[in-house]
Amino acid sequence: MQNEKLRYTYSTIVDTFPLFVESIGYNPWEQDWSRPDGYPQYHWLQTIEGEGMFSFNGQEHRLSRGRGVLLKPYTPHEYITLGKKWSTVYVTFGGASVVSILDALTLNESTLYTDLEDQRFASILKGMLEKIKEDAEFSKLDLSSHLYDFLIHLRKHGKVNNQPSLSNNYDKLRPLVEWLEWAYAEDIGLNDMAAYLNVSSQYLNRLFHHTFSMSPYSFLIQLRIRKAKEILIQNADVPLKNIAFLVGFNDVSNFVATFKKIEGMTPKIYRQSYQHQSGRLPSEG
Repeated sequence: MQNEKLRYTYSTIVDTFPLFVESIGYNPWEQDWSRPDGYPQYHWLQTIEGEGMFSFNGQEHRLSRGRGVLLKPYTPHEYITLGKKWSTVYVTFGGASVVSILDALTLNESTLYTDLEDQRFASILKGMLEKIKEDAEFSKLDLSSHLYDFLIHLRKHGKVNNQPSLSNNYDKLRPLVEWLEWAYAEDIGLNDMAAYLNVSSQYLNRLFHHTFSMSPYSFLIQLRIRKAKEILIQNADVPLKNIAFLVGFNDVSNFVATFKKIEGMTPKIYRQSYQHQSGRLPSEG
């Protein structure tokens, strides 16, 4: 990216997109800004070169290369250049569903992100800028798609205050998850799972909650129900009591109650619904 300042803005007055870009740009010579009332849209700012001091929520953060900040709308903030040159890339965004999207991705907080150097965060935004520059008719829908890709990448690989990213945590859990995919029907408890990874049960709980937003036991139950759904569809004549045993439940009543709680219907109704959609006759199971 050259030393040419780039900025593109889009009207949001009648925008009904679930997620839209309000502005996007590259500033090779970032200026000092003070916004005591914040900015009316979500705001991402990331350092490409040099360094700046970014202040929000009563704290100051050095925004050096490989660091970025995500701000919620109307978050008071200010930033100043440190040294001779500070280059940044940024995007501001909103949308009819932006709050629910960010809530679902657990990104809906004003947060400092670190260790972005080796990821493609900036390259996604640079790619959007280059595409806009090449094609004046580049649609807002395409921009929204790239923005969503950026947010997904931030959820997977972004490190908050130097803490491990979601992908780092999943790599730690991968051996256990692969084992559970094979051993889900066995009598497995929290201590068994912790022992498999050679970690404490408390640490395993924290790791699962941070990675999957659920406990290890809840993850196992979700896995058992998923396996039960596969059997219900693929083997229409297998009785429910047999399926319950095959996926690790001790009795059929507990299996049915758990299935209904998670799926919103009983296993029998789930099976009949699939058979109806596929044109098969309902099973008696």
